Amino acid sequence: MIFLQKYVDYFNDRLEQEFETGFSPFMLTADEVYGLFGPIRIGSHLEPIRKTLDCTQVIAHLAKQCISPLKPQRTLIQEPDNSEVLHAQPRPSYESIINLDRLTRAVHLLNYLPHADPDKPLILDVDPRHILAIKEDHGAYFEEMIIKCGLKTSNIAISLLIDDVYVRFYSALLKGLDNYQRRGYRVALQFDYPVLENTALELLSRVAPDYVALSADYLEQIHEKGMLAQLNQFTDLVASMHS
Repeated sequence: MIFLQKYVDYFNDRLEQEFETGFSPFMLTADEVYGLFGPIRIGSHLEPIRKTLDCTQVIAHLAKQCISPLKPQRTLIQEPDNSEVLHAQPRPSYESIINLDRLTRAVHLLNYLPHADPDKPLILDVDPRHILAIKEDHGAYFEEMIIKCGLKTSNIAISLLIDDVYVRFYSALLKGLDNYQRRGYRVALQFDYPVLENTALELLSRVAPDYVALSADYLEQIHEKGMLAQLNQFTDLVASMHS
């Protein structure tokens, strides 16, 4: 697609100037955009999210990573410096996470463009460590890309998995999500069964997300130990926020 190639070229030029590497991380192949990060190639699978009571209606697209080993490309042979760029000067882990997260979201954004619809936002997973590593202005960098593509931040839903690993960082995560919301992004929260019991209701009250997801891995357990009543409370709270 010619219009996709235009954006691929723009973002490659932007990153080359920003990092002064001479390396182009984005590539367009068979109408799909991929990102190159070290020895891997990152693509997108856009999974339609449908209404429960009417599966013919798509209400959003969930972006999932498609990762494959990076095979030798003709462009890499022509640009021998790329191999040095990929492995030179290892950065601190948080910086690498930020760069990978940004690259992945840019790939998903570009692949979403042919399907872009204000009523069908793109749901993007964000690594909690990315939110913790950015101290302020969450979403500012990505907002520039979104606007350049002719979209609004409301086309994007930032999705965060809530689990026990980051309990002591919840205040910082909530601050980051609030920054995203102030910029117009939608927010999706994903919960697993163990967290549902302890923190879900409080987090829902504070974040008021646009989307909420529960892991299907724990459906059988939810019917045990009186969890069904709590799940109904959980559902009622979500519904009340957007009524």
